[in-house]
Amino acid sequence: MYAAKDIVQFYLDNSPKIFPQVGGPFAGLIKLLKTLVGPKYNGKYLKNLVTSLLGTTKLSQTLTSVVIPTFDIKNMQPVIFSSFQVAREPSMDAQLSDICIGTSAAPTYLPAHQFQNGDREFNLIDGGIAANNPSLVAIGEVARQVLKADPNFPAIGPLDYCRYLLISIGTGTEKQQPLFDAKMAAKWGVLGWLVNQSSAPLIDAFTQASDDLVVMYNNTVFEAFESVDNYLRIQDDGLTGDLASVDVATKENLEGLVKAGEVILDNLVSRVNTSTGIVEPVPDGGTNREALKRFAKRLSEERKVREANYINGGVLE
Repeated sequence: MYAAKDIVQFYLDNSPKIFPQVGGPFAGLIKLLKTLVGPKYNGKYLKNLVTSLLGTTKLSQTLTSVVIPTFDIKNMQPVIFSSFQVAREPSMDAQLSDICIGTSAAPTYLPAHQFQNGDREFNLIDGGIAANNPSLVAIGEVARQVLKADPNFPAIGPLDYCRYLLISIGTGTEKQQPLFDAKMAAKWGVLGWLVNQSSAPLIDAFTQASDDLVVMYNNTVFEAFESVDNYLRIQDDGLTGDLASVDVATKENLEGLVKAGEVILDNLVSRVNTSTGIVEPVPDGGTNREALKRFAKRLSEERKVREANYINGGVLE
């Protein structure tokens, strides 16, 4: 339906309609009031767009295997929509439109999404609640298939990371300046933890800690299995102002994000130092653009080998 080159234009065309901006001198107050009484956006345009594009296509009909984390607010537990689970749990073979709307329903920004699939009811919100960095979810699904002796996966140990290639792409974070310390936090009540200097310290702490721990874990494990070059993490931790926002979909800001994406492609490959927790450039790692090309070449070669084996009736090795 789309090629990679179409994605940027898709966002430029549709983001302003998904996140319509409020102008005028009272814009800030209007946004605040909206957030206090309900979702900031009604989500109607996003729902209509996704439904019109995906129609009645189901999870089992994707061109490749996918894993999509969500969170069920009614049952208070993560729900992982995985291509691998469909055979075992038919109730998970939901329409992609419902899954995508559900995993996009970021609290305070877009409404939660309820739908029925067979005899199962789903009440979904943003998948980032369950997996802000979903790379571990993907690794877990592959490991599960190996354990279940799936014929599509070689018979290797579930933690044989030398056989895994992982590309993890972040959505960017704001350049952090020290705003608080323990003396300040010791005086906070509920309001202080939730709203403080235009931020939400409690939510920010949960989100940042979850993301950082996943990155640290991935890097540590790939290093332990001497396959650290099989893991590529691309993230911009230096966004400022509106560039770090979730929903400022002005023409100026969207174009700024495009430029930020182009810049990070030519940044040096970086990796977290597992001793200090600091992200550092990788010696002789080249740029992110060059690393992505290397990964693409390896994946392309692997695909050709697999296709040749299937065509010749051989066993996948």
